[in-house]
Amino acid sequence: MILQELSGNSHILQTAFAAAGLFALLTFISHLNHRAKIANLPSFGGGDSREKSRNAYLQSAKKLYIDGYKKFKGQVYRMMTSDDEVSIVVPPRFLPELRKLPDDILSFPKAVDKSMEVKYTKILTDEPLISHSVKADLTPALVRLNPIICQEVDEAVKEELPPCEDWTTVYIYMKLVHIVAKVSGRVFVGPELCRDQDYLDSGINYTMELIGAQQAIKLMHPWLRPFLASRLPQVKNLRRREKLAKQFLEPVVQARRNAEKDPDYEKPDDLLQWFLNRTNDYGIDSTAYIAQMQLGTIFAAIHTTTLTTTNILYTLAVKPEYIEPMRDEIRQAMADNDGIITSRALQKMEKLDSFMKETMRFYPAGFTSFNRRVMKGITLSDGTYIPAGAIIEVPSHAIYQDDENYPSADEFDGFRFSKLRKGGGATEHARNQFVTTNEQNLGFGYGRHACPGRFFAANEIKMILARLILDYDIKNPDGVTERHPNTEVGRSTAPDASKPLLFRKVQI
Repeated sequence: MILQELSGNSHILQTAFAAAGLFALLTFISHLNHRAKIANLPSFGGGDSREKSRNAYLQSAKKLYIDGYKKFKGQVYRMMTSDDEVSIVVPPRFLPELRKLPDDILSFPKAVDKSMEVKYTKILTDEPLISHSVKADLTPALVRLNPIICQEVDEAVKEELPPCEDWTTVYIYMKLVHIVAKVSGRVFVGPELCRDQDYLDSGINYTMELIGAQQAIKLMHPWLRPFLASRLPQVKNLRRREKLAKQFLEPVVQARRNAEKDPDYEKPDDLLQWFLNRTNDYGIDSTAYIAQMQLGTIFAAIHTTTLTTTNILYTLAVKPEYIEPMRDEIRQAMADNDGIITSRALQKMEKLDSFMKETMRFYPAGFTSFNRRVMKGITLSDGTYIPAGAIIEVPSHAIYQDDENYPSADEFDGFRFSKLRKGGGATEHARNQFVTTNEQNLGFGYGRHACPGRFFAANEIKMILARLILDYDIKNPDGVTERHPNTEVGRSTAPDASKPLLFRKVQI
């Protein structure tokens, strides 16, 4: 009986090993087939080994994308990235046909999952309720919310910046993180909570912790990530942050749900309430999940808004000739709107909008855009075949530096877009706004997955800059006339948060 049992177990083990071996073999064959199909595309960059290619990408991806764009202009090519994965780089001429493909063929969330290392960071990248609420609730509400947002900006700037009666050193990145956390919080969780220390702690630190975790994971070799990434202290910090966010939001969410039983209850006008209004439609009943949604929104809003605003101020500090023209425009726009920054006033700030857009052209959040995971093989109009499993991307920074798209592209012209808006019709006016997305303007993405929160972000950035330009002169310390360089790792780039600026109250 025992021998029969042992024999049976042995047979089961043999079957299991055989199945595992067959699965491994099929996976290996599939991998070889995938690589063979990609190998038909011309290759660019890297070194003579996978590790050298990975290191080359980490150290000089910007140059690789620019050089590849010039060499293969109008042609698809492949490049090894720091993720030990081949990326398919597609020129912008294919974007109109690619944008028509559904998500089951080209997936934006699947590509973001990889770039943000979602397997380990756990950030939500594909929650339909977030994008729906931003599009259907937040963006239409901006007309009524803008004066409130402006008031919050003014209060936050007064709280965060020192008096600056004379030239004062300010580490502006961290100041902006606090300002943006307060202002965004006013829209995300309402006036009672946006200055709560628990909320601000999450709003400020989650962004820093998530970026720290992502960068730590990226620097780890891909083969080691499944075994060691979850043990990184930066990743463990994210798990603690998620627990704290749930503890903070649980009583708030429960109080709002209890209050809804009162027929005279007036619901708050903020993103948290808009989430709650729609949770039944989306089958969401977990406060922990709502907290996760808030963290995802916090990261998307606070991180990008702070980085973009810092980039603009670092640029403005070495281009003082732009300050007075923008200051005059801001004063006039406010004077025409009873001293309030309304939606109409924001639209009139064309020079400021142009300076923001030109800065983003030179200093984007990343060197590529339209990152998509190919879920089913596709054939482009020129006959190029891209197999399932590939990551495709467009070299957005190289497009921004192309003279055919932007004459004298290597020259910074802060009023480039405001001049185009004044000199053209309705199409030129729309095409050259900060929030515009098209084949030559990819800073906010492209197609139906373009950043849904860009209208709120643009308004918030413009209000913060308007207040700072009106009230302060800005320059670099020690007479330095060169802009603080950005930090670049792979396809990502960001202003150096450790660099200070000098601020001084405008002398009236």
